[in-house]
Amino acid sequence: KTWQYILGNFPRLTRYTLGTKIDLLFCDVLENMLLAAYTTKDGKLPILQRASVKFDALKFFLTLAWELKYIDTKKYVLLAPQLNDVGKNLGGWIMKAKEHS
Repeated sequence: KTWQYILGNFPRLTRYTLGTKIDLLFCDVLENMLLAAYTTKDGKLPILQRASVKFDALKFFLTLAWELKYIDTKKYVLLAPQLNDVGKNLGGWIMKAKEHS
């Protein structure tokens, strides 16, 4: 939800390039995590690893947007702890899936 608020404040031209890329990565990460939740134990690990790669790309592009000043620091600081929590949960889920492989 925080991202949707931030995207609405992106500069118009960038909203449809970098903003769209970030938006798609958010959707990919969420979709892969949802898919993993409904997958058997044996099939979870590759889906979670794919989610992790997408998540790393998402963080990269968000940092790029912040460095280019498309996201102001105040909004970036709002988003960062939420991303940190998702990263910890995803990492823990991957470790648990590796134990079951």
